[in-house]
Amino acid sequence: MADTAISHSGAASSGASDAGAAEQAKQKAGEVAGQAQEKAQQAGQQVRGRLGEQVGQRSTQAGEQIRGTAGDVRSFADQLREQGKDKPAQYAEQAAERAERIGGYLQDADGDRILGDVEDFGRRNPWAVVAGGLALGFVASRMLKASSGERYRSLSSPSSGGSTAGGTSSGRPTVPNGATGNLPPQLASQR
Repeated sequence: MADTAISHSGAASSGASDAGAAEQAKQKAGEVAGQAQEKAQQAGQQVRGRLGEQVGQRSTQAGEQIRGTAGDVRSFADQLREQGKDKPAQYAEQAAERAERIGGYLQDADGDRILGDVEDFGRRNPWAVVAGGLALGFVASRMLKASSGERYRSLSSPSSGGSTAGGTSSGRPTVPNGATGNLPPQLASQR
């Protein structure tokens, strides 16, 4: 009977130690998760800081260039006025003023402010952001298509020394001698 009491108390203490180990594992996992989250936040802050610095530097340069262009447009407006073309001069002056304001904003604002303004604009006008993304995607696809067509023409033209892999100088595919198989009738007749 004493052996039975010892075995029950051993099982109870074993269950308690298992629960304690499980609790310690949960605590340890929570600590590790907290540390990982903290490191991820720090990395995100570092990336945002670097991005802010880059945007600040580039925006300052762009602002200087835009202000210089605004000065050129102003002198052009003055020339138009001297020629008696007041309406075009007025439009040029308005464009120069707007460019001056944009250049001043870009030059004076730091990267974090610009990023914040862009985020705010995106929240207020999500469709404008979607439309801008679609427009940029369309322009990029057209540029890639145009450049790939030029590359293809330069590779396949006989004068450039490029090969026409799988074809003849006329641009038609070639069929090896003695090749049979599942050739379409158009290609089989060209053999």
